[in-house]
Amino acid sequence: MTQRPAARCLDLVKTFGSGDTTVQALAGVTVEFEAGAFTAIMGPSGSGKSTLMNVMAGLDSATGGETWIDDTPLSAMKDKGLTALRRDKIGFIFQQFNLLPTLNARENITLPMDIAGRKPDPVWLAQVVAAVGLGDRLTHRPDQLSGGQQQRVAVARALLAKPAIVFADEPTGNIDSRAGAEVLGLLRRCVRELHQTVVMVTHDPVAASYADRVIFLADGRLVAEISSPTADSVLDEIKLLEGVPA
Repeated sequence: MTQRPAARCLDLVKTFGSGDTTVQALAGVTVEFEAGAFTAIMGPSGSGKSTLMNVMAGLDSATGGETWIDDTPLSAMKDKGLTALRRDKIGFIFQQFNLLPTLNARENITLPMDIAGRKPDPVWLAQVVAAVGLGDRLTHRPDQLSGGQQQRVAVARALLAKPAIVFADEPTGNIDSRAGAEVLGLLRRCVRELHQTVVMVTHDPVAASYADRVIFLADGRLVAEISSPTADSVLDEIKLLEGVPA
């Protein structure tokens, strides 16, 4: 029996503006994100990669088509239901860490569940903290942590509710290359060891090489895909899309 995807979309369309100012950010995208896999989304500036992630994550609404998280169609959901779905089934990691400066690392990790009035599973919390390597930093506030450590707090926070899928938007864009490699290695381990599903938007071929699969968008359309990517194979595909001689 084939495992259902963690998320998928069918003929997804997203337009902004109206009349002469209409911009079609997504032009009929159909894609599946396999459960327990790491997928990177790439494409030139304006290709629609961040829009695809935002619509798939329920942060923005589609103009046409349909999106599912597990088997739940997003178009039929009201705001309250979408809020609950984002809280319970989706984890988010952004370029900005979005940590509260007055809370320590542990409090930042558990904050979404605290707001929801839910207690984290202590065994899972310990496993997540061990996975991100923050066991000796839980009582430190963000200003006492490096950028890479702050992003690891954000990763742990995204994992704590055992989401069906984690969406990461340029997660290494605000940290140096060494810390970025640590965070990417961490996401890779979360997929392999914790069986997490990760979808990452990135412009960096090296970051994309950590994924199991890379999909490429151009002008709001899915135009290419690479399995078992390397930095070189990703860069070659980008050059091809941009019409640059290899």
